[in-house]
Amino acid sequence: MDKQTTFAFILIGAIIILWLYLNTPTPPPPVQKPADTTSVDTTSKQEIDTLKNILPEITEKQDSLQYGRFYSSSTGTEDIITIENDLVIIELSSKGGNIRKYFLKKFNNWYSADDENDNSYKSKVQLINYTAGNAYDLAFVTSEGKAINTGELNFISDAKENYYNLSGSDSLTITYKLSSGQKESIQKVYSFSGNSYHIKSDIVLEGMNNLISNNSYDVLWNSGIRFVEENSVDEANYSNASLYYGDEQVIIDADDAEEKVEKDFNGRVDWIGVRNKYFAAIISPDNPAGVEGAYVEGFRKLFQNQGIKESYSVRLTLPFRNSDYEKNSFLLYIGPVDYDILKTYGRKLEAIVDFGSFLGLKFIVRPIAEYILLPLFNFLHLFIPNYGFVIIVFSLIIKIVLYPLTKQSFQSMKKMQLLQPKIQEIKEKYKEDPQKMNKETMKLYSTYGVNPAGGCLPLILQMPIFVALWGLFQVAIDLRQQPFIFWINDLSRPDIIANLPFKLPLFGIDQVSGLALLMGITTFFQQKMSVKDPKQQALVYVMPVMLTIMFMSFPSGLNLYYFMFNVFSIAQQYYINHKHDGMVLEPVKNPKKSKGFMQRLMEQAEQNAKQQQRKKR
Repeated sequence: MDKQTTFAFILIGAIIILWLYLNTPTPPPPVQKPADTTSVDTTSKQEIDTLKNILPEITEKQDSLQYGRFYSSSTGTEDIITIENDLVIIELSSKGGNIRKYFLKKFNNWYSADDENDNSYKSKVQLINYTAGNAYDLAFVTSEGKAINTGELNFISDAKENYYNLSGSDSLTITYKLSSGQKESIQKVYSFSGNSYHIKSDIVLEGMNNLISNNSYDVLWNSGIRFVEENSVDEANYSNASLYYGDEQVIIDADDAEEKVEKDFNGRVDWIGVRNKYFAAIISPDNPAGVEGAYVEGFRKLFQNQGIKESYSVRLTLPFRNSDYEKNSFLLYIGPVDYDILKTYGRKLEAIVDFGSFLGLKFIVRPIAEYILLPLFNFLHLFIPNYGFVIIVFSLIIKIVLYPLTKQSFQSMKKMQLLQPKIQEIKEKYKEDPQKMNKETMKLYSTYGVNPAGGCLPLILQMPIFVALWGLFQVAIDLRQQPFIFWINDLSRPDIIANLPFKLPLFGIDQVSGLALLMGITTFFQQKMSVKDPKQQALVYVMPVMLTIMFMSFPSGLNLYYFMFNVFSIAQQYYINHKHDGMVLEPVKNPKKSKGFMQRLMEQAEQNAKQQQRKKR
């Protein structure tokens, strides 16, 4: 069939369809019968009355099946009790006998940090993620095979008021009780003080013998901890769950998006907790040796607006000895990740403070930060109220302390520059014999007492200090929402001076930090003063640019430190360079005794090569 015939059939078909559509008569409207409203109304009323009678019975049976002997506590209105002390405002709920909200009076939300007139506690940081689940529950399986979670049941408190205000040495104890209506009961006892971030809690089980199976029950923290910073990506990078287990902190961190991490632990647990960048919630049993184990799970979730959230749930497994009365006591710390505060509890809670690591050598970096840098930083703040000026003085002190190492580095580099013409002569003379060239080069170093690694070794020795400083300024809660001068209004966040209309590839940066620019400029001048080798000139330009881009998203306090450190380094290098302008290389008196590591290494390599040649012969 040719194209014309095909087109003709299509055209005929279209005409027929159009003709049928135009000539089809309109069907008459359907005849509607009057509705029998009497029978419908009667039936509906009968059904409603029947449902009203049946629903309570169905609900009661469902509760009885789900909660067993505690089904009578599955209903009831939620009552809120508020306790305020010098540091926190706490809301307790009868639902689960639990902590519903936990406001920190000294810390503002990021969006209300600039509003000095807002004294409402609603503008303060609130850490309990109560919409995601309860914070402090019990879970167990009954001998009837029913899984009970106390967060779903209604407790009754012995509180006489709905609001309490504590201060100083004041104290308060409130008991929440869950009863089966028979002899079984669960009590949550909370003890508050007037000036602390912690709550002391007792869990009392009465008449529960022969009811709890598996000889154990769990204390749960299912709600994680709320994200409270504007930059959720940065906050997620420092969020995790951890526990003190086996005399060390073990961290569980969800690195991969949309993938759940799970970890089981058996035996003694000193504490277990969850944290974001600046705050933490920790459960610490009074008797860690009595803990049977722990379980942690968490996940990392990405959002379409490029935000990130991490959430963690933790639980402690405790033994049940099947007695008529059992009690376990805990310390609940909910507050800032502040080393000095956590240290006072004597429970190793300060291990949750993250000072970073150096190639996995945490045992080197942490002591430097914990026992040297942090005490010095806090000491300076006793005399200098503005943390920005504290950082400047701090960087000057660190530069003075490191002066011997940096001086040696600068002098070694200066000597290497003076040796360059002689080294070049050796390269030209022995370019056909690399082994001889290396030997003569090492001999030259030995003759003039120059260590080719002398410029790098001091820098390597400084690295643990730099990493410790990095960790200290990244997570120091003292810098949170602390202003400096000019445009720098929060030392814990980048000091943005401009927004780019695009994002830089690979780095994802679309904002410009003023201090990062200053740090990059000073890095350029420092490199320009120290790098004289023509082969390394590219570093003079590449390194400052790369560092500037990397530091764009870093806290302004960290950038301020490195900027000032660069300024002091430039001044130091200018002084050393001018002081040694007349430096003359002179052969050392006894070159054999001045052999460096590199020369000994080369000589050993030469001996090994000769031995291999002899074996081949």
